[in-house]
Amino acid sequence: MSDAPRCDFVYEAIADIEEVQSLGQSPVGQRYIVNIRGGEFKGPLLQGKILPGGADRQLLRPDGIKELDALYEMQTDDGVIITVHNQVTIDMPSPEHRYARSVVKFRAPSGNYEWLNRRVFVGTLESLKPARMAVKIRVYQVN
Repeated sequence: MSDAPRCDFVYEAIADIEEVQSLGQSPVGQRYIVNIRGGEFKGPLLQGKILPGGADRQLLRPDGIKELDALYEMQTDDGVIITVHNQVTIDMPSPEHRYARSVVKFRAPSGNYEWLNRRVFVGTLESLKPARMAVKIRVYQVN
């Protein structure tokens, strides 16, 4: 039997976003898109900026669960571009009980950040609205 997994902090990001746009109803729920305008991230082993041009596709299911599927790029301070695919499940059974957890996958080039391609990452998501049109994302490596 292996040891129970533990999570180690990798970085915190603030992603600036645009207003939610409806994409219409589908057989499995209401569809939305949120464009990503940019932002920044910082952690012990990497830091830099979130590039504009990404988007978060969202599905509000009939049972009230929201599924987010975000795809965007981050550029480290030393110029390396990393693609991020963040899939989030949000359940809000009540205003004081919000569950927002994600699975985060990276595509990094060979070199200093290729370790991101070789591990499992999970995350949290927190809205910063109305103070800022942004979300806070914390990412952890599962060890």
